Amino acid sequence: MTDDVRAGKPRVVLGVGGGIAAYKSASLLRLLTESGHDVTVVPTRAALEFVGAATWAALSGHPVNTDLWTGAHEVPHVRIGQHADLVIVAPATADLLAKAAHGLADDLLTNTLLTARCPVVFAPAMHTEMWEHPATQANVGTLRSRGALVIEPAAGRLTGADTGPGRLPEPEEIFEVCRRILARGVAGLVPDLVGHRVLVTAGGTREPLDPVRFVGNRASGRQGYALARTAVTRGAEVVLVAANTELADPAGVKVVPVTTTAQLRDAVLAEAAVADAIVMAAAIADFRPETYHDKKIKKVDDSWAPTVQLVQNPHVLRELTAHRVRTGQIIVGFAAETGDADRNAIEVGRDKLGRYGVDLLVVNEVGTDKAFGSPDNEAVIFDAAGGQTVVGYGPKEALADRIWDLVVAALARSP
Repeated sequence: MTDDVRAGKPRVVLGVGGGIAAYKSASLLRLLTESGHDVTVVPTRAALEFVGAATWAALSGHPVNTDLWTGAHEVPHVRIGQHADLVIVAPATADLLAKAAHGLADDLLTNTLLTARCPVVFAPAMHTEMWEHPATQANVGTLRSRGALVIEPAAGRLTGADTGPGRLPEPEEIFEVCRRILARGVAGLVPDLVGHRVLVTAGGTREPLDPVRFVGNRASGRQGYALARTAVTRGAEVVLVAANTELADPAGVKVVPVTTTAQLRDAVLAEAAVADAIVMAAAIADFRPETYHDKKIKKVDDSWAPTVQLVQNPHVLRELTAHRVRTGQIIVGFAAETGDADRNAIEVGRDKLGRYGVDLLVVNEVGTDKAFGSPDNEAVIFDAAGGQTVVGYGPKEALADRIWDLVVAALARSP
């Protein structure tokens, strides 16, 4: 590929470590190239035992080298890293993490890591015992302290019969991390949530009436998942309490699935004690049926309908703000509104700022074709001091990043 053809495309280096999960990186490579990225693949020698050089060359459109001597006149061990907009290592083995943490450079990939001045992302994959070993955790801590983004591995089936933390996240989710970092541009160089634990809620709770019916809402969870994904790209340790969503688990996120408001409350209170910031993006049902019928409610005749008595659910957000368990904890609420006879949705939502006692309140108008289920959103973010930030209509990731901008600023001011 000529320089003219490559001009204007984000330049990504895909480093591939020698683990069985290397086969998944072929899918990641295709996602990157098909979305307009210029990708140079730098596998280790061990990686080529799992996926051959011909595969990487065919999918990337570039020759594939692993040694320092091929094309030495072009100084590849320096040039590849210098010219990259992003380096992603997937899978990152325990050996690769150790070499990167200690600055070892015995092949083309480890040399590239030393010369890169762009965002560097590691997606670890290894057996649970290797991931949890103190040496690996120390290496991960070192890399994070230097500004690298090390994604938490997924939990699940490993090689053989083993299961546990250490599984490579799905390629689509690693791609989302890469996309978000590149979209942030220069800001992506600084993972400003490193060292912070954040808790996000997403989706909509459902309150069962009988085994087949429930009281619920239209929330899809997309905004909460966008908040979780963007927090990962900014270096946070993320827990996502997800209510009734059908979305793939974001890479590097601990997902706690729930159904009802009571379950969401229990999960949030359990995680709140260690969270530096809490963003309550889930649409929590205000009411639940007073009586649950353990058998399906049958239609008696064509003119009969049951009377359903509703009772109020606990107000989880108010409970969090009334009993903050950590000094300096930042709590963000969401108010999804439709307005009333006298005021628009934003005006109605703003009134909740003082009642909720939150640090930030995100107010957005919802409806059949607004916000719920859409990839886009718009909102006004109010702060406790009376300021407001208007976020125009656009991708939910953009709103998520703006919310984290304000959270980062608030954390910097907190004691």
